[in-house]
Amino acid sequence: MVGMLQNRVAIITGSGRGIGRCAALMFAEAGAKVVVSDIDADPANQTVADIKKAGGTAIAYIGDVSAAGFAEGIVKAAVDAWGALHIIVNNAGYTWDSTVHKMTEEQWDTILDIHLKAPFRIIKAAAPYFRDAAKKEQEQGISIARKIVNVSSTSGVNGNPGQANYSSAKAGIVGLTKTIAREWGQFNVQVNAVAYGWIDTRLTQSIDTKATIQIQGREVAVGIQESRRQAMMQMIPLRRPGTPEEAASAIFFFASPLSNYVSGQCLLVTGGN
Repeated sequence: MVGMLQNRVAIITGSGRGIGRCAALMFAEAGAKVVVSDIDADPANQTVADIKKAGGTAIAYIGDVSAAGFAEGIVKAAVDAWGALHIIVNNAGYTWDSTVHKMTEEQWDTILDIHLKAPFRIIKAAAPYFRDAAKKEQEQGISIARKIVNVSSTSGVNGNPGQANYSSAKAGIVGLTKTIAREWGQFNVQVNAVAYGWIDTRLTQSIDTKATIQIQGREVAVGIQESRRQAMMQMIPLRRPGTPEEAASAIFFFASPLSNYVSGQCLLVTGGN
């Protein structure tokens, strides 16, 4: 893994915690220069500090991925810092669950904005550094693989009660992935998605902990009912949730040269379920 991403510039949204943080650490260890992005400054800055302590290179970009101007801002931060952009990981997100008949339009719009519109905006903002840069390289006989990795979910593949908004967004990101793969393949851009099952993060802890996250001044409860957690455990052939490190390894595969002839795919990371 060491040196596999040497001289590559990567943006990873939602990388202050969980899967995104693990991916940022892996990327940096492999030689990438990483823009660590999170809505909360403290975890993002801590991830950057940990990368630098280990001898890597990173900067923090703080903000809400669904905010106007975020996409242009984070792409500019990467290019201003290092003059290029090679990898985008659209990982940021959270859940705001409710059954369909109780779900508000605010819940619907908020979750689709963060999980589907935000990745679209970032990809579009990066076009000059993916498409246009590739055109110039092709004229010079140079071929550089660029990568987009979008994070989906088994909720988007199979549906999930109480998550009409999240499931729709995560299904949509697979469609976006496959479309961009076809549109940008001619520019040597590989676009793939990772659909996670149960990964052990703060969003999937027991709801009995009464944990919440603060989003746009709103307190949103996170977690899964303990009885459901136990039932899920029995459905997974490996009999356990995945770790953030294991989840991040799938992202790393798609961001690395190992996947240079893999594009338009959605990899299910589920422990065999």
